[in-house]
Amino acid sequence: MMTSLLDPTVVLTAGSLIGLALVSAALLRAWTGWLDFKRQELGHVHPRAAGDEGSGLGTARIELADLKERIRKLEAIASGVEL
Repeated sequence: MMTSLLDPTVVLTAGSLIGLALVSAALLRAWTGWLDFKRQELGHVHPRAAGDEGSGLGTARIELADLKERIRKLEAIASGVEL
């Protein structure tokens, strides 16, 4: 018994395989596009980032002054002196 090419099972199987191939190709293209986007995003340098180094130094100085003030207060408390 020979099956015809128009047998519903053969048509359904071929259609499913073609659909699966199309979906796989679309997902592969989307994945490579997303990877390219992430590479570009990681390689992009913000113009503000180059000038932020000075503000980081200023912030560190403020934090250091704050820590020194806290140490002074703790030493005063330890020695029993009212502030």
